[in-house]
Parts: sequence; structure tokens; C-alpha cells
Amino acid sequence: MKKILLLSDTHSFIDEKILKYVRLADEVWHAGDIGDLTVTDEIKKLKPLRAVYGNIDNDKARMEFPLNNRFFCEGVEVLITHIGGYPGKYNQAIRDELKNNPPKLFICGHSHILKVQFDKTLNLLHMNPGAAGIHGFHQVRTMLRFEIDGEQIKALEIIEMEKKV
Repeated sequence: MKKILLLSDTHSFIDEKILKYVRLADEVWHAGDIGDLTVTDEIKKLKPLRAVYGNIDNDKARMEFPLNNRFFCEGVEVLITHIGGYPGKYNQAIRDELKNNPPKLFICGHSHILKVQFDKTLNLLHMNPGAAGIHGFHQVRTMLRFEIDGEQIKALEIIEMEKKV
């Protein structure tokens, strides 16, 4: 069993509130718009990290992290990208891959809107953790925490934090 902390859209911001949850996880996944790489450096000091770059990320982030990250965690195939859309409105750049080879868990960021939705058509779970950073239109900083146990995704929790630092 793995305890996963999922975040996105930090936009160069990391604080003790985020790091508290990082310490409680087995792995941290970041769905892009990292900003300054000190964010991912701080996370990697504490836990294993899987991440993708987002549209605001510079060439250093793009050299360190892929656009799409597809992997298995326990018995669950995962696909993470930054701009992915959501069921019924997937981004054109990822739509064919999802239709031709759907993962069990599809994760994206970008919208700053937390959303977890099951896609009945593709038989996959879609997650967007919202935004953990302080930059953007969102009013509350959010992250997701869940467990992967064999082929099961369970114990999903929404973490909400004040936007004010």
C-alpha cells in the first residue's frame, strides 16, 4: 500500500502546510506548474517525487520532468499531465492516448479547480487536485491525499488550506 499526496500549480510556492502533508505521504505526485524548482527540491529531500512540467515551467523544469508521466503504482496504471481537461472535455493533445490506451487513474492540473470524477466511457478515474500555490484565481489552496492498495484507489481526502500565507 502507498499513501499518495497529489498537488499541482504551486507556482514557485511551498510552505510548512504543504510540507506537513508531504511528510505523511509515501510518495508525492505533482501535476505541473511547479515554478521555481526549489519547490520540487524541497519535496525530494523528504519523499520520492513523480512530476510533470506545466505551461509556466521553464527549460530547467522541462529538462528534469516530462510532459506526460505514465507509470504503475502497485497495480494501478497512472497517467499524469498538466493540461488534460476532464471527462467529456479532454484536451486534444491527450484525448487519443486516453481513448486508445486508458490508464486506471488520469491526473492533471492547470485549471486550479479541484475535481475528482469517474469516466464511465473510458473506465478511468480522473483527478485534478486544484492549486496548492498562492497565485491564481482560486480562493482556497487544495491538494488530494489517497491510498493505492494493489489495484484499489481508496481513502481519498481533500486537503484545503487558506490562501493567505
